Amino acid sequence: MRRYLTPVIVLAVVGLLVGGLFRYAFDRPNEASVANYVRSAIEGAAITLIVWATHLYLAARGGWLRQRPLIVELLARSVILAVTVAVAAIVLEVALNEHGIDTKFFRETFLKIIGVSLLLSIPITAIYELVRMIGGRTLLNVVLGRYRQPAREDRVLLFLDLVGSTSMAEAMGELRVQELLTRFFSDIDAPIVAHGGEVHAYVGDEVIVTWPANAGEPSRRYLDCVFAIEDRLAKRADHYRKAFGVVPAFRAGMHAGPVVIAECGDSRRQIAYFGDTVNVTARLQAHCKEAGRPLLVSGELLRLLPSQQDFVVEPLGSTQLRGRAAAIDIFSIARRASS
Repeated sequence: MRRYLTPVIVLAVVGLLVGGLFRYAFDRPNEASVANYVRSAIEGAAITLIVWATHLYLAARGGWLRQRPLIVELLARSVILAVTVAVAAIVLEVALNEHGIDTKFFRETFLKIIGVSLLLSIPITAIYELVRMIGGRTLLNVVLGRYRQPAREDRVLLFLDLVGSTSMAEAMGELRVQELLTRFFSDIDAPIVAHGGEVHAYVGDEVIVTWPANAGEPSRRYLDCVFAIEDRLAKRADHYRKAFGVVPAFRAGMHAGPVVIAECGDSRRQIAYFGDTVNVTARLQAHCKEAGRPLLVSGELLRLLPSQQDFVVEPLGSTQLRGRAAAIDIFSIARRASS
């Protein structure tokens, strides 16, 4: 809910301002009353939120659009938005204007509302697509220049990869496996976002997720994210069987500690993570196969979890991970079986 509340508030305020400016720019001086300005502001806010809701609907239900070429998707979105704004403008005019709709509305106002709304939808759509491509926090950090100079932060990292992707590629072919991976990454995105995680990168058949680590406030959202991904895949099992003949499974490693974050690149900028914490998390994920466990966490991550636990923690001892001299305490975590 929180992830939707902030943009709703911001867009509502923007809509109020645009509605007022629309009244100021296009109406006659003798119509400049407080009631008219309030009505225009309400119409502006309502249309802005309706456009945003349409974007969200197309993002959630518009898979058929994303399968089309980009130019077709953009044209289809423009047509859908134009129809939505037109219907919303007419309904709002009827609801808020005591005189109802007259010929003056269609002759002088209607097309202006459509034009302004579609013009504003361009930056909104661009920002939304940028957020989808690189993540909201990453976009904000790039805009603010937060990581132009390397910064050190405490982070929780999750490395999660698809089990058996190599054998799948041999059996199914690389294109089919890539289709499965695309579906897999799409399906697990909602649980990640719902638990406050941010996708840092997709690397082959692996996804890297990160959270800010706050040692003063224990939280189990990191683990709940992994369990929610497990539930999501189980819920979609029949779909995967029908489409690909296999249900994807994953192995995951989680660790917490200091990370150096910096903005890298010139022609293509990217926020990159460096340091021992990143290497340890990658080694933990790789160690899952050897340990025969789907989820391994470090002692540092375990200390961030609340003391009251309804999951099973299995100590695997102090282990020297491949490529690292110092040993690390490793734990396997699983949900407690319901009685």
